[in-house]
Amino acid sequence: MTNKKQDKILDFSLLTRLSFYVKPYKWVFIGVFLAVVLLAALSSAVPYLTQYVVDNNIAKQDAEGFLFFVVIMLGLLLAQTFFQLFFIYYAGWLGQNVVKDIRVKLFNHMLKFKMKYYDNSSVGVLITRAVTDMERIADIFGEGLFMIFRDVLTMIVVSGVMIFMNWKLSLIVFALLPLVLVATRIFQKYMKRAFEEVRTEISNLNSFVQERVTGMKILQLFTREDTEYKKFKTINNRHKKGWLKTVWYNSIFFPIAELSSSITIGLVVWYGGLNAVLDNTVSQGDLIAFIMFIPMLFRPLRQIADKFNTLQMGMVAANRVFKVLDTTSQITDTGTQEVSVFNGNIAFKKVHFSYVEDEEVLKGISFNVKAGETIAIVGATGAGKSTIINLLNRFYEINKGTITIDNIDIKQLTLGSLRAKIAVVLQDVFLFADTILNNITLNNPDITEAQVQQAAKDIGIHEFIMSLPEGYHYNVKERGAMLSSGQRQLISFLRAYVTNPSILVLDEATSSVDSYSEQLIQNATDKITKGRTSIVIAHRLATIKKADKIIVMDAGEIVEEGTHQELLKKQGGYYKNLYEVQFMQTAEV
Repeated sequence: MTNKKQDKILDFSLLTRLSFYVKPYKWVFIGVFLAVVLLAALSSAVPYLTQYVVDNNIAKQDAEGFLFFVVIMLGLLLAQTFFQLFFIYYAGWLGQNVVKDIRVKLFNHMLKFKMKYYDNSSVGVLITRAVTDMERIADIFGEGLFMIFRDVLTMIVVSGVMIFMNWKLSLIVFALLPLVLVATRIFQKYMKRAFEEVRTEISNLNSFVQERVTGMKILQLFTREDTEYKKFKTINNRHKKGWLKTVWYNSIFFPIAELSSSITIGLVVWYGGLNAVLDNTVSQGDLIAFIMFIPMLFRPLRQIADKFNTLQMGMVAANRVFKVLDTTSQITDTGTQEVSVFNGNIAFKKVHFSYVEDEEVLKGISFNVKAGETIAIVGATGAGKSTIINLLNRFYEINKGTITIDNIDIKQLTLGSLRAKIAVVLQDVFLFADTILNNITLNNPDITEAQVQQAAKDIGIHEFIMSLPEGYHYNVKERGAMLSSGQRQLISFLRAYVTNPSILVLDEATSSVDSYSEQLIQNATDKITKGRTSIVIAHRLATIKKADKIIVMDAGEIVEEGTHQELLKKQGGYYKNLYEVQFMQTAEV
């Protein structure tokens, strides 16, 4: 069934779906359609008039009539040029506007995907869908569908005029058409398969290059250049082979089409010439008109095959884009309650969660955080600490249990309302290729530069920012490459602070910073956590010691709870052992 579907010349269900995006531009569509009809009608006018002029004006030496028809043909050529210009421009205009609308819808759809979708998806493939595949969809209108319709209509009109003029010569022409039609059908079928392969290899190539460029530092640190070079050569070679298949099919088909056209012209000249000499049943005008008509009949047929390549590439791309659009991987935002501010009472009640089915990461954990309280969560890697933060923000849906804030189930809150009042500072800071100011405000018009500067002064990092070449307008480049890891962390901390969150989350926010930056963050932490509910996924000793409560996790379960001093008093306790092994070493340093 899959192969049959792939071998279809036209997927009408897909074209019907695309037509939905054409509706806002229906008058342009109608205009282009009418231009196609007029171009098809005008295409046969010049050869037909040529036949008339040769037989009735040139043969009879009628100079006045000859000049009259020359003027008419000139007018037809000018009209044909005008409608051709209109057709090409507005067909392309329509395609670009349709693609603009689909691309906006796709990006908006992708913005709402669950984190799990991105965990399992290649960034390079998604970029291909949003950029390269979109251009192929535009070609459906600009170079595919309308062009094919124009050529088919031209062939129908030309065939009708030929039969009207001389049915015997027409039979000679039509006798060779089945050969080209069969060749065209076979060509289209194999080209469709070839383009499926090409699109797959382009996605693989984009994904590979994007990941390697992003991770170039790791490749060079571990001297993996030669290995990655060989992998790239393999992927690039598969991409080349995919394209060479299309080149091979083209190199077979187009010479056959040209040869058929040349043979047909030769047969028409031979048969028509004999009849013109022997019994005068074919006129000189007929011969000249048919010599003009044959390329107009065979060339569109060849062009149709070529445009079908474009159309099929566009349809393959559209299928891939619509597959992403049809993906239902969004968090269900069915909440109806809007909350302007939280008091900050958080409760996890018997929460179970797994990233992979039947592999639980959290195994029925329960804990409470009182408003204004600072709690620290500690445990070995993989214990489930960061998962708690992800679930609090509803990046993932829990399997069982409930999570409440101020006694409201977070599923009853709108996602925007929930996330707007929770600020998270991650260990791995992501900065955009933009100014420091825009990375802090994320282009939120409600946050002014004056507010950002005041917030920076409050937490003691204003001087650091002003020491940069352009201060708050310094462009940090892609992923914040112009800043150190500690500086990036400070920017991330300020980004969270300016939103004035009800709940603050620090996910190992000081684990990769220098001692100076850590001191700045510790001072800022003391300021902004005061009177505000805070959850700290702990790494540094100072943060843990100041927490109102420490939750100790192991393998998805809470094994201990208490203050720093209370937990140290538990002989053989998990936290005491963790402290002695890890944190006391930090204290000694």
